[in-house]
Amino acid sequence: MAIWKQAIDPERLDAIGAGCMVEHLGIRIAEVGDDFLRATMPVDARTRQPYGLLHGGASVALAETLGSLAGLLVLEPARNEIVVGLDINANHLRAKTGGTVTGTARPLHLGRTTQVWEIRIEDEAGKLVCISRLTLAVVPKPA
Repeated sequence: MAIWKQAIDPERLDAIGAGCMVEHLGIRIAEVGDDFLRATMPVDARTRQPYGLLHGGASVALAETLGSLAGLLVLEPARNEIVVGLDINANHLRAKTGGTVTGTARPLHLGRTTQVWEIRIEDEAGKLVCISRLTLAVVPKPA
């Protein structure tokens, strides 16, 4: 059974990131499942550190983008709430120098005031590059 409380259109989700870091890093929504949200990010000059490796901060940006979007989509629209990040951690497990990474966000906890999401970032072969956990607070939408 799907966890989403809002209609999901990957193109609409991509449009949310237009003109900000999400667009600059090349993050694109790739798939929406019943209980997961998936996006891709290129490993190129925008996302590599000076030694040619995928920058850990880029992986964390992908993780927080996915978790935050997913967190927003499980909220009831009538409640007029948003999610904001409380904590994120990441373990960088494998170096990546090119190609594309794919992040998949799945919920670990969906509470009334907090959410916890696990985001797995993998390479094209399905090998784990980074594992991240994001804690979100559910707060009233600003006026």
